[in-house]
Amino acid sequence: MAGYADMLFAHFLRDEHIRILLHRSMLDHGRLALSSTVIPAGPVSMEIVSQLPSELLIYIAIGFAAQLIDGALGMAYGVTASSLLLSLGLPPAVASATVHAAECFTTGASAASHHAFGNIDKHLFRRLLLPGIIGAALGAYLLASLPGEAMRPLIATYLLLMGGIIVIKGFRAFPPRKVTSHLVPLGLFGALVDAMGGGGWGPIVSSNLLARGNEFRLTVGTVNAVEFFVTLTASLVFLLTLGLNHWEVIVGLAIGGVVAAPFGAWLVKHVRPRPMLVIVGLLVIALSIRTLLQHFAVI
Repeated sequence: MAGYADMLFAHFLRDEHIRILLHRSMLDHGRLALSSTVIPAGPVSMEIVSQLPSELLIYIAIGFAAQLIDGALGMAYGVTASSLLLSLGLPPAVASATVHAAECFTTGASAASHHAFGNIDKHLFRRLLLPGIIGAALGAYLLASLPGEAMRPLIATYLLLMGGIIVIKGFRAFPPRKVTSHLVPLGLFGALVDAMGGGGWGPIVSSNLLARGNEFRLTVGTVNAVEFFVTLTASLVFLLTLGLNHWEVIVGLAIGGVVAAPFGAWLVKHVRPRPMLVIVGLLVIALSIRTLLQHFAVI
């Protein structure tokens, strides 16, 4: 597994676009002079890592932690990364835009990893894909003119109830069933909220499917795979409407997420489902309560 992560990291840094972004980040921090040989196309060396700014290394660590949680639980990349970035002093708009941009890389790596480990239900994937893309495009467009904050208490209340159902499922033996109904509105709604609120695809879609009895491993893998297309769509609309800056944050989150992706995909296949359901449910409850407290200015 460690070798697989090293391979992904090396391949990631050999990509021409990533080398350009790293050049931008390191130039912004005054760490090097622009040269086509600073970040070579060949094997990755420790010399490259030593040239990275300390701020970039922090963003890499944030991306790794957020993707490890998201890959194993099927949710919370955006919430985790955004919360940590905000704690570093980044403005909310910057945190949301950079997280979505970085997720284009991390969700792609996560989708590939889940496919490699056999965690994707093709039927569920197809049913969620198109409504997810439509919802992401609509939500990102509306965010430019409508206050997405107005929806946060409603979504948080819904997630609070779903989290309670999931916790109950973790302590009681419910017969599993393959969910096949109401998938189109679920994908549309989840992607719409994700784009407008800066996160929510995983908590809404994964928690709904798990609460209705869908298999844990296939739910997490499939929802993560569709999330790549949801995030890509939202990011393209954000780019066209709001623009995009702070490349060092995007690059750091993306590198950390890509390296963590195979570990998350491996974890979801080897952990026991019922304890993980309790963890997922408690996570959803905690995040929902936190959102409500923040919305009403309690914290």
